[in-house]
Amino acid sequence: MAGVLFILTMILVAIVGPFIRPDHTANANDQNLNIAREKPLLMVTQLHLPKAKETKTSFFEKWTNYGWDNDYEWIPIAKCQLTPSGLEYWVHESSDLSEVYGKPEFLLFSEIDPSLENMDNTERWEYLKANHLFTKRYLLGTDRYGRDLLSRLMAGSVISLSVGFIAVLVSLLIGITLGALAGYYGGKVDKLIMWLINVIWSIPTLLLVLAIVFAFGKGFDKVFIAVGLTMWAEVARVVRGQVLGVRELQYIEAARALAYSNARIITKHVLPNVINPVIVIGAANFATAILIEAGLSFLGIGAQIPVPSWGNMIKEHYAFITTDLAYLAILPGVMIMLLVLSFMLVGNGLRDALDVR
Repeated sequence: MAGVLFILTMILVAIVGPFIRPDHTANANDQNLNIAREKPLLMVTQLHLPKAKETKTSFFEKWTNYGWDNDYEWIPIAKCQLTPSGLEYWVHESSDLSEVYGKPEFLLFSEIDPSLENMDNTERWEYLKANHLFTKRYLLGTDRYGRDLLSRLMAGSVISLSVGFIAVLVSLLIGITLGALAGYYGGKVDKLIMWLINVIWSIPTLLLVLAIVFAFGKGFDKVFIAVGLTMWAEVARVVRGQVLGVRELQYIEAARALAYSNARIITKHVLPNVINPVIVIGAANFATAILIEAGLSFLGIGAQIPVPSWGNMIKEHYAFITTDLAYLAILPGVMIMLLVLSFMLVGNGLRDALDVR
């Protein structure tokens, strides 16, 4: 049940991600090098400056694009003060320099908001705090490009779950179809399909995935197909074995005697009685697909930066593994471990629940 709850939580985060994560931009890719590699629980004051042109985005576009652009540009500031003609501020550099201020920057009131020009200093300060000065907390700190690490981890769940779901769906469609045909018809059909299964089975999964990815190009959309086309063999073998045992039972003989078509017998009478072990294999294959995708992204041939994937997040930060910033690489690894563990636990639970013996 703990595995189910964790998986459901990740699915929820993946579906409503841009509306609940701190960084709502597409791919959680709101960068600012002035706050790069900051520690967890960082609090930064941001000066928001309106963009010259605002773009309105509908709710559906926000969801389908998995994020939307800010309607402002922002500057992390360490401190600021009002002058007669504008705002003087010091840019936030890093936690190591938080008490050391360099040369200040300056913005005229007209550059921030023209309405500030007709106010006194008290009104200006209140207006700035209400409309242009905001404090943002980075619960897990920032990565090497100044992006919110928590938002990147949340956005990375989409890649892992979508690759797992589509890859397992592809493997089940191919595996169940070929396994059912081989087990039901036997003879030459069985020999041909078993030959194909043995050929695929003999090639290491990762090697076959690499070959497919290199043939069709990089990108996580190619990983969907590549992983699915390598995992169907196990499904087909299990389905074939189950069908071989079922096809000789009396209710199948009765269906044949009633002149039912082979397609109807397979779909309505055979497959419903052999599906339990396939469900268990599907859960295990889901975990395998997540691991393969993470490995491919780490190697640079899966999801391409800046698309957030837990695999490429580890790749970006593995050089910090011996420093006090090791959590930048460890946290994505922990997320992979927890999600894979959850699917394995669910698979084991389904095996026990569906085992009639």
